[in-house]
Amino acid sequence: MKTRITELFGIQHPIIQGGMHYVGYAEMAAAVSNAGGLGIITALTQPTPADLAKEIERCHGMTDKPFGVNLTILPMFKAPPYEEYMRVIVEGGVKIVETAGRSPEGFMPTLKANGIKVIHKCTSVRHSLKAERIGCDAVSVDGFECAGHPGEDDVPGLILLARAAEELKIPYVASGGMGNARSLVAALALGADGINMGTRFIATVEAPVHENVKKALVEADELATRLIMRPLRNTERVLSNAAVEKIREIEKEKGASVSIEDIYPLVAGTQNRKVLHNGEMDAAAWSCGMVAGLIHDIPTCKDLVERIVREAEEIIRKEIMPKFGM
Repeated sequence: MKTRITELFGIQHPIIQGGMHYVGYAEMAAAVSNAGGLGIITALTQPTPADLAKEIERCHGMTDKPFGVNLTILPMFKAPPYEEYMRVIVEGGVKIVETAGRSPEGFMPTLKANGIKVIHKCTSVRHSLKAERIGCDAVSVDGFECAGHPGEDDVPGLILLARAAEELKIPYVASGGMGNARSLVAALALGADGINMGTRFIATVEAPVHENVKKALVEADELATRLIMRPLRNTERVLSNAAVEKIREIEKEKGASVSIEDIYPLVAGTQNRKVLHNGEMDAAAWSCGMVAGLIHDIPTCKDLVERIVREAEEIIRKEIMPKFGM
């Protein structure tokens, strides 16, 4: 399967593993890249730029295939040293960067000067067009179904992806709700050149998370997620648990006066790690997409990627083409 995305990034299959906090380690990225997709290390999961340098080196030792690094630019209590993280990415020989959050415009001169391809995650067509204007090579278009931060427009993927096809000239991948072969076929039909999967890759053998987390994804359905931090205009989609219900109670009680400090103990990264790494499933809110409803097993990354591509080809050949007499 050849698309503009496989050609742009030099990968075999048009499947990207998006950046995920406390999940996007070297072993996750390498497993996806070795499977023919594009694996992504999450930069800010590493405590310091020096730690990221070691993680990039570790990934180089695990795969000779292309992999990328995610750098998310978001409002934080203490801003990370973004310039230092970027320097490490360049010096580490990484040739693909996924940016997310705020516009990466300030980093584009450095990235382009070093021959780095940039794919920016967007939750709207207007942001996608801005990414195109500032020189991004591709965008990842996130529908409202996605895990993490879906933006504030609440536009589902079916509409957002079709609108992107009307407006964009650069290639884009579909993100949010992507989890199986039918997702890939639908994304291609909507004009995308591939798919970006986050939640689905958590439920794989190689994902560096606790088995309780993987089992929770298999057991969850498409109704199991909740939206938090809406009053703060920093909406996040998470899997429902005791911590999430407590957050929703606080938000309901305080209304428009709620602040991040009111819920911080339930969304902080240190608490998030208790879920993902220790398996304490009610310790904190953790990002999860509605695609949980499509997760029914815990395969290897290789089996998952190859199954999606194989079944997508079968769907196109056996289900779609005959409907057109082909």
